Amino acid sequence: MRARTLLPAALTAALITLTGCGSGSSSDDAAEGASASTASSPAQPPASAETGESGDTGAQVPQVLRFTATTVDGKPFDAKTLAGKPTVLWFWAPWCPKCKAQAAETAKVAADYAGKANVVGVAGLDKNAAMKDFVADTGTSAFPHLSDEKGEVWKRFKVTEQSRYVILDKDGKTVYEGVLPGGKGLGEKVAGLTG
Repeated sequence: MRARTLLPAALTAALITLTGCGSGSSSDDAAEGASASTASSPAQPPASAETGESGDTGAQVPQVLRFTATTVDGKPFDAKTLAGKPTVLWFWAPWCPKCKAQAAETAKVAADYAGKANVVGVAGLDKNAAMKDFVADTGTSAFPHLSDEKGEVWKRFKVTEQSRYVILDKDGKTVYEGVLPGGKGLGEKVAGLTG
């Protein structure tokens, strides 16, 4: 009988953790400066490239970019097309005010570094219709957004809450993982990788 009580409680706790919009003062905010100079993150999937497969740019495709998904517009997406350039993965949820606050700066960075770096939104924690509305409402349609309703890409990068950035260098190594309130500092992080 006790197991019936504990299982729903554990599931509820897990859902609250996943759907929280994050607190105003998290350890991520405090560690932001330290994470920016870190060469890798514990949340980093393996970045080794297997020989023989290359992306659209001719660069070797690291393991971290060996996945496919569907965009919020229903188009197929193959992450191997990101190989060879620094990549910003922006994990967001349609109902999250912090995510909405990051949208303008993320779109600006995508435009400023077009052709030099990739920016990809990874939407989760809601249905695709809400994700499409968020993209339209925030004016972020100039770069791709993945519809990750099942959380597969989020799990791949060990992301457990929205309004997070995972930044990869041109070789697929994670160089930053965390929160950038309002997207502040994103441009500088990308500039350091494209310079």
